Amino acid sequence: MSVHFYQAAVVGIGLIGSSVARVLRQKGLADRITGAARSQRNRETALALGVVDEAFETPADAVAGADIVFVCTPVGSIAETIGGFVSAVKKGVIVTDVGSVKAEIINQVRPFLSDNFSFVPGHPVAGTEKSGPENGFAELFEGRWCILTPEDKTDRQAVAAVREIWEQAGMKVEEMSAARHDKVMALMSHLPHLIAYTIVGTAADLETEIREDVLKYAAGGFRDFTRIAGSDPVMWRDIFLNNTAAVLDGLQRFSEDLTVLQKAIRQKDGETLKNWFARTRKIRREVIDMRQDQPENEKLLLKNKG
Repeated sequence: MSVHFYQAAVVGIGLIGSSVARVLRQKGLADRITGAARSQRNRETALALGVVDEAFETPADAVAGADIVFVCTPVGSIAETIGGFVSAVKKGVIVTDVGSVKAEIINQVRPFLSDNFSFVPGHPVAGTEKSGPENGFAELFEGRWCILTPEDKTDRQAVAAVREIWEQAGMKVEEMSAARHDKVMALMSHLPHLIAYTIVGTAADLETEIREDVLKYAAGGFRDFTRIAGSDPVMWRDIFLNNTAAVLDGLQRFSEDLTVLQKAIRQKDGETLKNWFARTRKIRREVIDMRQDQPENEKLLLKNKG
């Protein structure tokens, strides 16, 4: 299958949205790209960079006549956004999203579904802590995973088209249930961000002298935590509010494990600590072997900025 669209629309021209548009342009997957963003600055920037051919404030204007629509807004507004433009889409259009929560989005979008369009829920697992169209780049997705969570009744041709687009972007694509996706993301992404926000917040509440030293000598783990905690606060607020059950389950497991380590430290149980660290070190090596180490994308970002 070889996909090509006359018009593709990107609703939400931030880091992910602008990167999607760049892929569409670079790979020749669409003749015309329209975009929508509430921010006038983002619209003007996207136009100036040639990310989109036309930029609109209202999503309904951007999706009019589009053959495929990528909804790249924060998780909390995806369903509302789709509900706001469904009456403007042409029959047969494919609508897909990039949200990192799937079950709740599908439930919220279901009332808007009709025979006029196919909805293919998706999640390209890629990104940086940067935001805005100026920080997007087509190589963002290379070597990463994209997870699609279509329902049984989702049109398979639409799923195949969305799959090919992400494959053209350099992604490895896998399908799974929305519930499984949300559990995996809670542990792999959502919980680590919550921990990072917590640790950086704890440092911010320290006595002034200690806090200044922590920031001054920031390196290693704390530096990595600040990078993660620098992510878009609105996006992460919405993620936690829409993946509540899976995040709370992961948080409970984490709390139980933390209690074990706390006890080992108090009792100076070096053997338990060493065994725990050796097991987790092995997992880190597996992540590197699978080429899922985030700094590779950071280097690409710096390269594109240079």
